Amino acid sequence: MTTPPSAAPAGIPGSRPYEPDLRHHGDAEVRGADAALTDLAVNVRTDTPPAWLKARIAASLDGLAAYPDGGPARAAVAARHGLPPERVLLTAGAAEAFVLIARAVRARRPVVVHPQFTEPEAALRDAGHPVERVLLTERNGFRLTASEVPETADLVIIGNPTNPTSVLHPAAEIARLARPGRTLVVDEAFMDAVPGEHASLASRTDLPGLVVLRSLTKTWGLAGLRIGYVLAAPETIADLERAQPLWPVSAPALAAAAACSEPAALAEAAEAARQIAADRDHLLARLAEIRTPDGRKIHVTTPAEGPFVLIRLPDAAAVRTRLRTLGFAVRRGDTFPGLGPEWLRLAVRDRPTTDRFTEALSKALTD
Repeated sequence: MTTPPSAAPAGIPGSRPYEPDLRHHGDAEVRGADAALTDLAVNVRTDTPPAWLKARIAASLDGLAAYPDGGPARAAVAARHGLPPERVLLTAGAAEAFVLIARAVRARRPVVVHPQFTEPEAALRDAGHPVERVLLTERNGFRLTASEVPETADLVIIGNPTNPTSVLHPAAEIARLARPGRTLVVDEAFMDAVPGEHASLASRTDLPGLVVLRSLTKTWGLAGLRIGYVLAAPETIADLERAQPLWPVSAPALAAAAACSEPAALAEAAEAARQIAADRDHLLARLAEIRTPDGRKIHVTTPAEGPFVLIRLPDAAAVRTRLRTLGFAVRRGDTFPGLGPEWLRLAVRDRPTTDRFTEALSKALTD
């Protein structure tokens, strides 16, 4: 279903159409909390960054007097994906990449596929673009069919795996969206949490207009450092780079990008992805045991293939508040276009944390 923002799902009958807060993100659920909360709202892997990565970042501090040189890190990222360096642009997290795209890509009909991370649309709006939404629905499990995107869309943005639905779209289906005259932006910020990264388009050079975004903040716990990158055709990279300020990525962030692209780091990330998948299966199993007050199961969007799951349950806003009193923060879903107040997103955590959380959720549903 394609809609302009003003046609987003309505709230109270007769009221103005409900418009989600695109600037609300998971960190708002824990920032400034009166008490320590177990965080299931932010999708950053716990117990990160690892000690070896902290050491590499700390070693870079001796060179802070010099302006940062992105060349070595750019080459390392390129080698990691089997690409030439001119197809890589390092950014201050994937969020900066969305701003650069909004500024540099000349689009007459940009379309954002929702529900997904809201910063792409926010950046486009801030740059003066009129944005259309393709709203994937629960009826088909929030899965993409390429034909849902208007043929005349000249900029299309989609996440894979998608935040917050945890849906992993087949690479072939997303590739169907690529065509001459269109920029196709695929946000793969969570792809390294998928074992084998089998749906990634990161190394593809045959698809016209393809732009792939990656983040190192989720798997490696570097949200405070801000490091990500763009993979695209050299001419697109050049356009985006012209929209960046000078020295946009700090020396510590560059050191992290190089370190996380090395073979040993990739092996560690692959093992982390396997552990996340196992922990997610445990979370799904525990959620399946819980019943709502009227005896129904909690609805979970499946198959889930990211480091988070999306659930729907009655009175979710009140449940979320009760969970906070029980020591847990979860992500509200109503700030994502296409969802509403009955949705919550849960980050995947280790098994003991999941067990404590699901016990709290059962209590929150019955209180």
